[in-house]
Amino acid sequence: MPTPERTSLEEIVEAAREILERDGLTRLTMQAVAQRVGVRAPSLYKRVRDRDDLIRLVTEATVRDLGDRLHAVAAGGDPRTRLAELVHALRAFARARPAGYHLVFANAPAPARPEVRALADAAAPVLQVAAELAGPAHAREAARTLTAWAHGFISMELAGAFNLGGDVDRAYEYGIALLAGAFTKPS
Repeated sequence: MPTPERTSLEEIVEAAREILERDGLTRLTMQAVAQRVGVRAPSLYKRVRDRDDLIRLVTEATVRDLGDRLHAVAAGGDPRTRLAELVHALRAFARARPAGYHLVFANAPAPARPEVRALADAAAPVLQVAAELAGPAHAREAARTLTAWAHGFISMELAGAFNLGGDVDRAYEYGIALLAGAFTKPS
């Protein structure tokens, strides 16, 4: 087995993210991560305080990954188009990493919550487009409305809760169009 010095924090976090996606949060244990990176579980405590700290690190890595995808949406151009691109990027991320996506929005105990700075950085593109559409005075409210709608829709989709038929993709586009049209700068 490698010595703890040969196992980086990044390797530990990536192994934990893989376990989370494959086996779920309940099976994300220090022992499972240690086995994945090839060390004994006590060795992990030299890099990670405890399971809550591990979950926080996984959540922060997931938030950064999501933020990178949202920041990749082209700046400039029509804000309604960017709004659509942002919520499409959010949905694609949720489909690719459903357990991590749910972890980002989970009500975790304080020691397992990501730093507010990481969340703010990831949310910056959404706040920017919300400010362009609704005006700076209403940017936060518009961004929260957009995020709440998209998260609710995506969570229902991931849970298989759309059981009444119809085209779910078309419904998503319909919601995007409604929200994009609803955000207008006050005169």
